Amino acid sequence: MKAAQAAGIPIVGFNAGVGQWKEQGLLGYAGQDETVAGKAVGEQLNKEGAKNVVCLDQQQGAVQLEARCDGIKDSFKGKSEVLYVTGYDMPTVKARVQAKLQQDPSIDYVVTLGAPFAPVVLDAITATGSKAKVGTFDMSPVAVGLIGKGDIQFAVDQQPYVEGYEAVDMLWLYLVNGDTVGGGGPVLTGPFFVTKDNAEAVAKYAKNGTR
Repeated sequence: MKAAQAAGIPIVGFNAGVGQWKEQGLLGYAGQDETVAGKAVGEQLNKEGAKNVVCLDQQQGAVQLEARCDGIKDSFKGKSEVLYVTGYDMPTVKARVQAKLQQDPSIDYVVTLGAPFAPVVLDAITATGSKAKVGTFDMSPVAVGLIGKGDIQFAVDQQPYVEGYEAVDMLWLYLVNGDTVGGGGPVLTGPFFVTKDNAEAVAKYAKNGTR
């Protein structure tokens, strides 16, 4: 990257690195600020009247995931804690969530940091008889379908298609017209909340892989 910059080749960042792109000397950044997204989730949980929330983190130490949970904690008015699980070992994830729900029946919301974990959490909730609701970060066709049914309350979409599109657009505008986009700040592509109200409209795009 340094060689490209030294040669005057413009470079933009997207998806990850919202806190580092400027110090790296990049032309711009397109993506989601995970702390901002986490705070938005915390505010949504407040609106729904949640009191005791678990943030399910599948990769301890991953900065972008920690930022999501930290953002929730910053804006959520109730009790919140992080539950770490072992990556994508879904049987273990389910067992860990079940144990937590049995240990603390007052948990009324579980927020997963990746869409594949939401259905697993739903299974754990059913197995324990918990009344907890589920929200998730990120999107998948399965998650959108479950939102449409009312089984998942929301998904936070950082709109990765837009991230890639805007990154290329930034470069194109700079090269053909000398434009810079964002006014010195990042171009935020999320958070966009997918709920039961808009799930049907989003579903066709999720099926195509662009949402």
